[in-house]
Parts: sequence; structure tokens; C-alpha cells
Amino acid sequence: MKEVGQWSSADVCDWLSEEGMQEYVEALRQADGSALLRLSAQDFRGPPLSLVSSDSGQQLLERLETLRVAHHMHTHTHKGPHHHGNGHQANGHALGNGTSKAHPHRHHNGLPKNGFHADQVHIKIPLPAPAPAPERFPAEWGKTGAAFLYAVCCFLTTSVVISVVHERVPPKELSPPLPDKFFDFFQRVEWAFSICEVNGMLLVALWLMQWMLLKHRSIVGRRFFFIVGTLYLYRCVTMYVTTLPVPGMHFRCSPKLSGRWEAQIHRIMKMIAGGGLTITGSHTMCGDYLYSGHTVMLTLTYLFIKEYSPKRFWVYHWVCWALSAVGIFCILLAHDHYTVDVVVAYFITTRLFWWYHTLANQPVLKENSQGNLFARVWWFRMFQHFEHNVQGTVPKNYQLPLSWRALPWTRVKYSRLDSQ
Repeated sequence: MKEVGQWSSADVCDWLSEEGMQEYVEALRQADGSALLRLSAQDFRGPPLSLVSSDSGQQLLERLETLRVAHHMHTHTHKGPHHHGNGHQANGHALGNGTSKAHPHRHHNGLPKNGFHADQVHIKIPLPAPAPAPERFPAEWGKTGAAFLYAVCCFLTTSVVISVVHERVPPKELSPPLPDKFFDFFQRVEWAFSICEVNGMLLVALWLMQWMLLKHRSIVGRRFFFIVGTLYLYRCVTMYVTTLPVPGMHFRCSPKLSGRWEAQIHRIMKMIAGGGLTITGSHTMCGDYLYSGHTVMLTLTYLFIKEYSPKRFWVYHWVCWALSAVGIFCILLAHDHYTVDVVVAYFITTRLFWWYHTLANQPVLKENSQGNLFARVWWFRMFQHFEHNVQGTVPKNYQLPLSWRALPWTRVKYSRLDSQ
């Protein structure tokens, strides 16, 4: 990378994005490398910099101090020796014939008494190269793989719990559906649940394509796998401890197997192969109501899409929000879940997403300290393992996957989309 003093304004914007401080991009859009190095605490006491961050620019000033040290070392490393006339001036009193004012008796006709010249010898000692800065956003695909296995285990556990709960669901003739205020206002629409699942598949496909184009896809991927796995693990608990009757008389539940484990395993494998979707005919069991897994996926994919795409993609965000909102509304319109199932699913999904990202973006909350009450959450150790080496907010940078960049017609190998 170019020396800091030679940076253009575009280089400054790139550096701010890589350091996870995109909020300063707009305020420093006209600043080059020299202007960046001249920033001081005084500049952050007035607009526009005082309006950007509430920490008085402390984080940025710490980064700038590192840049100043690197700039100082670079300047002195590449600075050549100074020549003055016929001799080198060591203390500002060297004469042109090599005679020193301080010790004139040591020389005779420009030569020292021992016959050697008085010119000082400069030996250039190269400064050691600065140690490379640690990667602020390391890929660590091994951790991403561990998060993926965690999510897979949670999905498998959910499928098993659904099969177990199905055996406990009371017959609808003996336990009719519970009263629900939404059902009182809206009659059931038979095809509405298919719309919900189609919207869910569209959002998952959009998120998958967006994730493939992210530069830091490994970090974002393990965040998604961990959060979705934890949400489904919570769902296993709520389904198992309280088994609700079917929400409507239209349900056609599979017959109970009464302990026939081979048949139950076959039914579980069929549900997994079909993605647990009704439109694929793989989900014919009842009892997985509290809380709604469809609401989890509709909400979580939208949250990740919005979080890891630039703010100027507002049309894209609104389209994804509409897909999510319509899908959730169709769940209730089909009378396939109680309203409390959807409300609880939305609440737990949004809170877990916000809590996780708040912890990930604040270094002080990653420490297991007495004042950090988040450290008491059971998944905090796993969070520390996944996020330990991530320094700051992950920038919204995009690049083509490695396999696509190898194609001969692919010219643009990297592009940056900031959050402005």
C-alpha cells in the first residue's frame, strides 16, 4: 500500500472502510493522506466530525497515531545523508579543509597528526521494518465450519423433537383450537401458507446470493449459522415443554406411530429432505407451534440482508421487508399458527440478532468481566470463540468469489460498497 502521506481522498475512504469506521467516510470525503495525519482532538469538538461519533473520535485518533508512527519511520528511513562542501558536518562546526574549530591542534595542513583524514564516516543503519499489523477481519473458515455443524445439529434436533411432540398432540375432536383474536377478524385463506413459504424461499435465495458476494463472508456466515441454530434450539425447548392443540380444524395430521422408531426415523428423514416445508409434502406432523419456524426464517433473512448491504440500496431493503411482512401475515391468514407463535418468534429472533451484533461490535462487551452481564448468557463462550479475532464492525465490502475471479472475462476483481 502507498505511504500515508501520498494517499488520495479515495485511499482515505478505503482505509476508513477497512478499519470499520464507515461513519467518518462522508465527513472526511475530501481529506487526503496529509490532511488525515493532521487531525487532532480539537477537530472532533466541532462539526462535522463532532456529529459523527459520540466518543469524541477516540477510536479514530488511536488508529491515526499508528499511521503517524508508520509515516515518521518511513520518512526517516528514506531520508539520505546531508553533504556540506568538502566535508560532512557532524556538529555544525566542520570546516571545508577538514579542520575542526574545537580541536585545531589535532590537524596539520588539513590532516590529523596520525595521517588520516578528518572527514566523518556515516554508516547507514537500516531501521527494522515495522511488524505487519494483525488482520482485523481474519477469515477463519474453521470457525465458520464449526458454526455450520452447530446449525445442522440444531436442525436435526428440531426434527426429532417435532416427531416426539407429534405423538403428544391431543386429537382436535377432544381439544379444539384455542381462541385467537386474529382468527376472529380474518377468515382462513387456504392458499396463504403457500405464499408464506414461497416468500421465505425467495428471501433465503436473495440472502444466499448476497452472502456469496461479501468480502468477509466467513465472519458473516458463522454469525448467521450460530444465530439460526440457537433460535431453532430455543424452539425445541418451547415446543417440548408446552404442546398446544392444532390452531384449526382443517389440519390433517399424520397418524401416530406409538413407539415404532423405524417409522419415526423414516418420517424425520422425509421432513429433512423436504426442508420442513408444507408445499413439498414433507411436513405432515402437528405440534410444532410455539414458536413459528417460518417466522424465524422470514425475519432473520431480512435482518441479515439489511445489515450487510449499503443504506443506499433502500429499494432492495423495502422489497425484502415486504416479502417478510407479507409472509408473516400469510402465516396467520392461513390459520397455521396461533398469533402468539408469530409474536414470540419475532421477538426472540430480533432480540438475539441485535444482542449478538451489539456484543460483536463493542470490544468491551467481548470481555468476561464483572460489569458485563451479557457474559452470563449460556452461549457467551461460543460467541467469544467465534468473534475473538474480529476487530470492530465488519465493513459492507463486496468482492467476487475466488472461483469467479479466476474466469478470463472477469475484469473487476474487487469493488467496495460502503454503507452511505
